[in-house]
Amino acid sequence: MSVLNFLAPGAIPQEEFDAIKIEIHEAAPGVLMLVGQGGNIGISYGEDSVFMVDTQFGQLTEKILAAIRTRTDKPVQVVLNTHWHGDHVGGNGNFSARGALIVAHERAHARLSIDQFVGAFGQKIPAAPEEALPVITFKENISFNWNRDIIEVFHAPEAHTDGDAIVHFHKANVIHMGDTYFNGMYPFIDVDTGGSVDGMIAVADAVLARCDKNTKVIPGHGPLSNQSELQAYREMMATVRGAVTRLIGVGRSREEFIAAKPTAALDAVWDGGVLDPDTYVGHIYDSLTKTSE
Repeated sequence: MSVLNFLAPGAIPQEEFDAIKIEIHEAAPGVLMLVGQGGNIGISYGEDSVFMVDTQFGQLTEKILAAIRTRTDKPVQVVLNTHWHGDHVGGNGNFSARGALIVAHERAHARLSIDQFVGAFGQKIPAAPEEALPVITFKENISFNWNRDIIEVFHAPEAHTDGDAIVHFHKANVIHMGDTYFNGMYPFIDVDTGGSVDGMIAVADAVLARCDKNTKVIPGHGPLSNQSELQAYREMMATVRGAVTRLIGVGRSREEFIAAKPTAALDAVWDGGVLDPDTYVGHIYDSLTKTSE
């Protein structure tokens, strides 16, 4: 699926959703990662009810609920959005209608409340309907004592967007990074809505500081991960950032910079995800030049 479809789910034909099967991965006792179409979902289930991280697309809600019911009959009571993009919040209204409270960073709420334009793809995204908007927001962090765990949520400034939230299940030793982590692939950095490569590197460092060799890391896209894979991802981003910085320093234009193929030595490992190398390089260029303006 293209990034355009991630941002604008209306572009996805219904038959594509009909063919989707929700995969269930055990991250830790009581914590699941659900993989379907769009951003990976995190689930905490236990005696209190279900705490859910992201909702994918509304067309998948019944399939997602069926996957949850393989583990618990308790309702989804809290939904935490990691950011505002449609492949992570498209089911918000469905879960809100079933009684769930939607929680997000205040900047994600602001983005969802009004029309957005992602210039990198020339894509206008309409405001979310009222029932899909978060009803609880936070500025820096918020914590939940849920299912015999401490679920800590903290803001990652200017990373994938300006309203990213990282979710740390302390007892389970699981961290959901949303789209600040694209496991095994070049990430999309939404510079137009406040993202930056420096913020992406910074949040990887912040999460690595919380990890040990047993930590499970749920990425926004890609397979369930761990400390060593996240470290490799962080080093890839830093390497590409360094190469881009050097090219900017010698006065290369955006077109010349992309043509120089600064990711060539990395493409065999990191190409093949939602972004091609040239698009990723362009986003880093935009991030660094925007920061320096």
